[in-house]
Amino acid sequence: MRFSPPALALATTLALVSSVSHGKRSEKPINPLSISLVAQGKEAAAAEKYDAAIDSLEAALAVDPRNRGALIAMAEVAKKQGLPGKAIRLYREALLIEPTDVTALAGQGSAMVQRGAIDRARENLTRINKLCATVCREEAELAAVIEKGTVKPELSVQAVQPKPVVGEAGTP
Repeated sequence: MRFSPPALALATTLALVSSVSHGKRSEKPINPLSISLVAQGKEAAAAEKYDAAIDSLEAALAVDPRNRGALIAMAEVAKKQGLPGKAIRLYREALLIEPTDVTALAGQGSAMVQRGAIDRARENLTRINKLCATVCREEAELAAVIEKGTVKPELSVQAVQPKPVVGEAGTP
């Protein structure tokens, strides 16, 4: 089958336009019900009712899977529950929706510190530094978390001294 040059040019242009428009993010606003459910989830998390918080946040994502706020709030709950691996995964999902979200980058970096991945947290700090024209709150907070996470606790003298063994001379 042969195509004429104008037909081939038209087909190429249509394919290019189609792929470019397909790659664009949706400009459609987040569903208001989803936003309301996120607010309920945050309230429950603030009251340390983590199961209720997760239920509301999962419902928010069911209503509108593009709701980054729900993913970030779920990640915060996971961190509070001592589940940094789950938090990192949820932040990563939020970053797939918006790769330049400094809140998600900082939260993920904080969870990485909680997990012991200091070098990866520093990579997030570097990304935030490039995204913020001046020092932003998220950058300062993550820098503080990294600094706190890298400080080694000093051993006390008591921790270094061996405990006496029962039955040794001089022990009861």
